[in-house]
Amino acid sequence: MSEQILKINSVDICTESFGNAKDPAVLLIMGAMSSLDWWDEDFCIRLADQGRFVIRYDHRDLGRSTVYEPGTSNYTITDMADDAAGVLDAYSIEQAHIVGMSLGGLIGQILALRYPERVTTLTLIASSVFGTVMEELPPMDQRILDHHAKSASVDWANKESVIAFLADGWKTLAGSKPYEQERMYKLAKREAERAKQLPSRFNHAMLAGGDEYYDRMCEISVPVLIIHGTEDPALPYEHGLALRKAIPQATLVTLDGSGHEIHREDWDEIIDSVRRLTSR
Repeated sequence: MSEQILKINSVDICTESFGNAKDPAVLLIMGAMSSLDWWDEDFCIRLADQGRFVIRYDHRDLGRSTVYEPGTSNYTITDMADDAAGVLDAYSIEQAHIVGMSLGGLIGQILALRYPERVTTLTLIASSVFGTVMEELPPMDQRILDHHAKSASVDWANKESVIAFLADGWKTLAGSKPYEQERMYKLAKREAERAKQLPSRFNHAMLAGGDEYYDRMCEISVPVLIIHGTEDPALPYEHGLALRKAIPQATLVTLDGSGHEIHREDWDEIIDSVRRLTSR
């Protein structure tokens, strides 16, 4: 594993890479309010062992990347797609396989439309359609919103309280598969130790922009893989089905009983599906 702080679009973006830089590149784009830590290190290593050069990175307002004052809006989702392209530039990568989780999947869709020559394949995990149809799909479970509302009472100077809050957030996102408490607390601890300013994560709630790419998924011409859990409480399974309808050439892999997560029980299927897609 190799960490770098890169100057991209006039901001600092923290990245980590795994594997041989000569192998085909896979750029992992995590979801909202989630640092690179939630692409589990062991997951990244196993993917790299498939002969892939794997890169994960912190979005703005997360981890060791540039953070802004909590409660402010300083960039758009299109800027975040430009950040992803900038990571590829910094590694001198002309084309990459993009794997996006949740918001990362929306960023991946914009990236594939904005920089089609940079994207070889696109994998969308627990994501949704970047378009008006999203308004017609089932909403986020109220338990998730209730958990985020508790952030106002968190003592962000108390590491134990912060770790519990971060880890418990993933409990609200779980499906019926066993909640991986030990692993979630381990990842939450790593994020808490790395982060410059944890409350800045909530700036993602004000994210806007990208309207010019709405309802244009049918223009995505690269091979697309959709992976979605049947018990996703954040973006219910219907979001995955809508993606499959919006991108006619896409393949859908259904994870029975999985929520808005990359559960260890699903790693083999996810990694094998990505391996097969990126071997085309």
